[in-house]
Amino acid sequence: MRVLSEAHFNVSADVVPTSEKFAQRLRSKFYDIIVAEYPAPNSQGAQALELVRRMEKQVPLIFVTDQVPLETVAELITDGAADCIEMDHIGHLPVAVRRALSENNLRVERDRAEKHLRHSEARYRALVGNLNYGICRCGAEGKFLDVNQTLVTMLGYASKEELLEVNLASDIISDSRKRAQLLGRPGQDLQVDPVEIEWKRKDGTALKVRLSGREVGGGEGEPEGYEVIAEDVTKQRELEDHLRQQAAKDSLTGLANYRHLVDVLDSEIRRSERTSREFALLLFDLDGLKQVNDRYGHLTGSQALCRLADVLSIGCRDIDTAARFGGDEFALVLPETSEEPAKLVARRICESLANDGRKPKLSVSVGVALYPANGERLDTLLGAADVALYAMKAGVHGHAKSNHTARRTPPA
Repeated sequence: MRVLSEAHFNVSADVVPTSEKFAQRLRSKFYDIIVAEYPAPNSQGAQALELVRRMEKQVPLIFVTDQVPLETVAELITDGAADCIEMDHIGHLPVAVRRALSENNLRVERDRAEKHLRHSEARYRALVGNLNYGICRCGAEGKFLDVNQTLVTMLGYASKEELLEVNLASDIISDSRKRAQLLGRPGQDLQVDPVEIEWKRKDGTALKVRLSGREVGGGEGEPEGYEVIAEDVTKQRELEDHLRQQAAKDSLTGLANYRHLVDVLDSEIRRSERTSREFALLLFDLDGLKQVNDRYGHLTGSQALCRLADVLSIGCRDIDTAARFGGDEFALVLPETSEEPAKLVARRICESLANDGRKPKLSVSVGVALYPANGERLDTLLGAADVALYAMKAGVHGHAKSNHTARRTPPA
């Protein structure tokens, strides 16, 4: 409460002793975001997530934890938690709240846009002269019969006559599957979602458009043609891609963040189940980061993290994923990689960091785990790599962090 209030959030503290009371409170009161204790007496995180998922309006849920095992954090995020913040890192909570609110607002705007694009006959009549939407009338084979000036401008043509010579809609009208997707099936009263495709402007550049359509009746039940509305969503998609990339990246190093790492591991496990091909997970711990911070300052400490991130990026194939796991810890996912190649990659990264020619000199500890030999679930695989990492740290560097299986939390 204190941390969020100091960050200028309007916070209300509600104590609910049971899941039933929690459900009643969700029905009777509106929340922008929920920050909940985990574990809480008489309540489980999975129950809280399920109750929030049932709400008509989606509300992000962040758990505040105290030394929760890594596998539990991974399960909560996989099940839909927006984030998990340890009490030891409670200063990260305002950043996590702002990020969760931003991501949720993006989803709300997207859903609002989807509803706005639902079409009706009245909307078609109103939009013919609309400057925001391209309108075209096509023949039964998809040839343009008429277009409005907005569509001419959108596609970069000099005149209506020039655009009428181009059959951009024929590929979707002549394909029965695409036509059904755009117009719905005969006799179907339900409205259909707009279709998103890529068209080419006159200069050859790509244009992402959302298309909505309806039949224009002819004789004896046969369509005379079609009316199609086109909306340019190119910039919208570029913005969504940018926000999606930012949400999946660690702000300091530019590597994938914890949440994206969990998604990648989950995808690799499913893919390996289909292909029966193993993959490797490498966990890295930057040695002595606290001493670097104390001696050289936190700017040098941040640069040390970026040095390791650079080495991981350079040592990656296109199919690999490097991530900042949290604090001074990093991960590398190597698809279709067995034990010996994985260990070779680990040694190469350790040597590259030690010999990068920059000061102060850095070293890193590494743990290797293989799917499925060391675990067939995300939490057991992470745990196996974690154990291997701290075995190396204890054996080679002569020290190990205590209770390491419960120490990690995703960075805010």
